[in-house]
Amino acid sequence: MQKILIANRGEIALRIIRTCRELGIESVAVYSDADQELPFVKEADSAFRIGEPPVQKSYLNSDEILRIAKEEKVDGIHPGYGFLSENADFARKVKEAGLTFIGPAPDTIEKMGDKIVARSTMEAAGVPVVPGSEQGLKTLDDAVRLAEEIGYPLMLKASGGGGGIGMVLCENEQALAKNFESTKGRAKAYFGSDEVFIEKYIKNARHVEVQIFGDSHGNHVHMFERDCSIQRRHQKVIEEAPSPFLREEARQKMYETAVTAARAVDYVNAGTVEFIVDENENFYFLEMNTRLQVEHPVTEAITGLDLVKWQIHAARGERLPLLQDEIEKKGSAIEFRLYAEDPVRFLPSPGKITEFSWEDREGVRVDAGYEAGSTVTPFYDPMVAKCIAAGGTREEAIKIAEEFFANMKLDGIKSNAPLFVEILSEEGFKSGNYTTAYLTERKLASK
Repeated sequence: MQKILIANRGEIALRIIRTCRELGIESVAVYSDADQELPFVKEADSAFRIGEPPVQKSYLNSDEILRIAKEEKVDGIHPGYGFLSENADFARKVKEAGLTFIGPAPDTIEKMGDKIVARSTMEAAGVPVVPGSEQGLKTLDDAVRLAEEIGYPLMLKASGGGGGIGMVLCENEQALAKNFESTKGRAKAYFGSDEVFIEKYIKNARHVEVQIFGDSHGNHVHMFERDCSIQRRHQKVIEEAPSPFLREEARQKMYETAVTAARAVDYVNAGTVEFIVDENENFYFLEMNTRLQVEHPVTEAITGLDLVKWQIHAARGERLPLLQDEIEKKGSAIEFRLYAEDPVRFLPSPGKITEFSWEDREGVRVDAGYEAGSTVTPFYDPMVAKCIAAGGTREEAIKIAEEFFANMKLDGIKSNAPLFVEILSEEGFKSGNYTTAYLTERKLASK
């Protein structure tokens, strides 16, 4: 593989360019009119305009991306995360064009992209799933009848959903009735299907996921867990590895279950098995993400491995570089998603960045998609950078993170950096005693 097109933007495009450069692979970027001045366009070996800012006219324009790929004679396409990364039709088109899709097989993407099919597949493999629908719910009456069986509260979800979009907590029948049709409408708008389902809501839960990898020779490994419990609107903002909550017995059981899930679908390339964990460390399958995760740097920090490099190896049909007993974890790492947003109301705050700097030191990694002078536009996710602090222990990682935010300067836009400074000072976070309700409860407590 000599030349790779990156069908994405911002920090993940830069991240992939970095590994391509290390492997001696030429990188090709594509960009919309809104992004033409961003660092990833300048860093790529070559870059091509794909269209106007709206995603349907640019980063979701698969025909234009494939046209550029063929014209530039690339060998493979890396989709990053989001956009086309979990689009089975796009993965098929890439293969039909004679190119390599750097991700899992289209059939796997399709099967795991449908949350109901994914649930039944995992159940059949012996993986525990949250009590809930065995098929899509057509009517509110169907939903109410099932809700009476599994009990409230429950989560109403889009079957094709992900990233927290199309998820609503329903405390009672009135809430279910109020949200049923609107959730179907949102599911149709975002995912092209109005199919929804319900799952029992696990109280005081934690969200823990396991990084998995597979190759086309039948090898499957895990790369330990990430705790992603601190979320706003069901979207992660802080992730860490290892989880400060899990004890060793539950941790090992979760690893084995994640590998079982990977084997159940003959998984090839990078993936993540997400679990919801209750107060007693019982865990249940939530979904399998068939792509590189935003939070993959914390796994890279505790393993010393380059996951993008592993993806390219797997896509080339090679065996995994290491077997399970050769993969080691060391220390602790925490990732903070730095957004251009109001730190209290979590609303996007686009604008021009006038200053963005930090102290470059051991234990600090910043994957930034913007630099001073860049403009965060309203067209895409407003994440400015991922800030990762890594140390020998969790306490060391927290101290490094505190020093990082004390010295970091980000001006010209509002950001959620002040929120991270507050969280780092709170006993609930320092002790590791938090759940997915952490930010919600914290906001209520402050009123």
